[in-house]
Amino acid sequence: MDFKDSLRQKSALVEEYLSSCLAGLDMPAGLREAMNYSLLAGGKRLRPALCLSGAGLFGLTATAALPFAAALECIHSYSLIHDDLPAMDDDDLRRGKPSNHKQFGEATAILAGDGLLTDAFFFMASVGLPSGVRPELPAERTLRAIQAVALAAGSPGMVGGQYLDMLYTATPQMTLEQLRKMQAAKTGALIAVSLLSGAILAGADAEDLTRVENYGRCLGMAFQIVDDILDETGDEAALGKPVGSDASRGKITYPSLLGLEQSRLLAEEAGARALEHIRDFSGEEALFLRDLVEYVLQRSS
Repeated sequence: MDFKDSLRQKSALVEEYLSSCLAGLDMPAGLREAMNYSLLAGGKRLRPALCLSGAGLFGLTATAALPFAAALECIHSYSLIHDDLPAMDDDDLRRGKPSNHKQFGEATAILAGDGLLTDAFFFMASVGLPSGVRPELPAERTLRAIQAVALAAGSPGMVGGQYLDMLYTATPQMTLEQLRKMQAAKTGALIAVSLLSGAILAGADAEDLTRVENYGRCLGMAFQIVDDILDETGDEAALGKPVGSDASRGKITYPSLLGLEQSRLLAEEAGARALEHIRDFSGEEALFLRDLVEYVLQRSS
């Protein structure tokens, strides 16, 4: 199976799960509509695909890891809803559609994000869900994976990174090290833990967990640099959001700090380091992860 087929297969599994995962939860219909509006809006499904790949790399089936993978997409979707709010990045478009707060109002958008974040931990901790039953996994593995995700999504990771993003906006003295730290927390942490959590669920040993986590951190860095480049050079229709929005808000990005050419070189270096961390792995999922690096570096949306 080539990379695109493997990614489509993983994405299809995730989409099927996401399409019904909120149906069994007793909540107001309007809240469910707002949550599904963002959760089912498409996207690359990179984070759940990484989770499934991390699990498969060490012999765990996609069925067993699927609720956990879907939960990571819930967390990602919540972060996008809140990121678009007027008090944050104030974006009116997301994936070519009105942002959640433009469609449902700010208060409902905040609650939709809160719901997706909180329900994600229910999915990660649950054995059986409306869309299928997860085979039993050792409780210790599930707990360790949940702890890793909580740190990556919380104040040491994504939330802390978003705070730094706000703090550094329109700060011309921002250094490259500060930019790296901010982006590693805001974007890279959730990407890295997506692969790591799948490997934890599968029972990978400490050495292998270090390898996949380091791969994920390097992949996250490459992803964010390319994201910054696309914000300057990409096509608005392909991106589903305005081009140049970072510059208009006074955000410091890799291109604004280093220029486009140096940023591209830095992304390629991060990709090369990612590949180095998984050089000893073999099999279909290892090949998927190697091809994923090229996919991230060459993406146009």
